[in-house]
Amino acid sequence: LEENYKVETKVIVADFGEREDIYSRIKAGLEGLEIGVLVNNVGISYIYPEYFLDVPDLDKTIDKMININIMAVCKMTRLVLPGMLERSKGVILNISSAAGMYPTPLLTLYSATKAFVDYFSRGLHAEYKSKGIIVQSVLPYYVATKMSKIRKPTFDKPSPETYVRAALGTVGLQSQTNGCLPHALM
Repeated sequence: LEENYKVETKVIVADFGEREDIYSRIKAGLEGLEIGVLVNNVGISYIYPEYFLDVPDLDKTIDKMININIMAVCKMTRLVLPGMLERSKGVILNISSAAGMYPTPLLTLYSATKAFVDYFSRGLHAEYKSKGIIVQSVLPYYVATKMSKIRKPTFDKPSPETYVRAALGTVGLQSQTNGCLPHALM
């Protein structure tokens, strides 16, 4: 990134699944930086679709999924948004899921956490768009990634690179997007 785009990059390693206070460490690492774009793309799902009460290690899964899929989005936004407001500009992209657009049986907890991300994003967009902040909820269907276990990209299951290129073209145009044409048609 630094070579191709002449931007400063900084790596802060954090395990969002841990209960430790990673956010104070992240805040310290961001100190003095002007963050113009925040992409909240951390998330977990089930290993396979399952009835809610049959999810392995259900209590641990509930804790971990809410901590990663919801808490991380809120806390990272809390860390970065004040600086964006000071500069009256910024972009926050919150990666939700098409599973959050409708109740999704057998992925009930995952679907509910992604619905939260979508509604949180839309609410923030309404609150802060007049202050120069773009908040966009990105709701992809399947993308060929390790998490989806799809190895070969297709028209409706694009590679991450193809998906990101299309999704970035919607920033500033819509507060909610499926990211690419095939997903918008689904």
